[in-house]
Amino acid sequence: MSRFDWLPTLRRAFLCGLLFSLAGCGFQLRGEAQLPFDTMYIDMPQTNAVGAQLARQLRASSNAKIVDNRTEAQVILTRAYELRSKTILSINSAGRVREFRLRYTFNYSLVDQKGQNVVPPVSISLERDYAYSDDQVLAKESEEQLLYRDMQTDLVQQIIRRLAATHPGAASTGPATNSTPISPGM
Repeated sequence: MSRFDWLPTLRRAFLCGLLFSLAGCGFQLRGEAQLPFDTMYIDMPQTNAVGAQLARQLRASSNAKIVDNRTEAQVILTRAYELRSKTILSINSAGRVREFRLRYTFNYSLVDQKGQNVVPPVSISLERDYAYSDDQVLAKESEEQLLYRDMQTDLVQQIIRRLAATHPGAASTGPATNSTPISPGM
């Protein structure tokens, strides 16, 4: 009998403990978004990246049907504005840019067929910081585009979660704002 015969038993015990801890933590896959309306029209140009991604996500993972005609929709999502900005966050001793902050701001509202606010104007603002180097201009431009795409995906997911939490009869009149700064390291 070898002195390492207990290893398979320990390995099985460890795997069982891991499985029980995952089962007990409440982990579950994100399912279909249950929206409180049946049909929706997205009032954005078909060439708009956010509008196209939002429509694609809602078609794939929600109970609401995205319609092509405004008159067929129970609710209409309208984009008020969409803004991308880039500011200098820090510079080095030679006066060259060391870090940038990217900001992506999106403002939308949700109205019913009568023009009444279901969701008053909401502004979502996302931020990402990234290091910059003059030696890697092309790579940093690609990184910037990837960060904007990541923010766009995050934005679409936030909109879907907010739509799922909507209570059609309980719309308030004041504007809601959410600022969610996220750094690349988070």
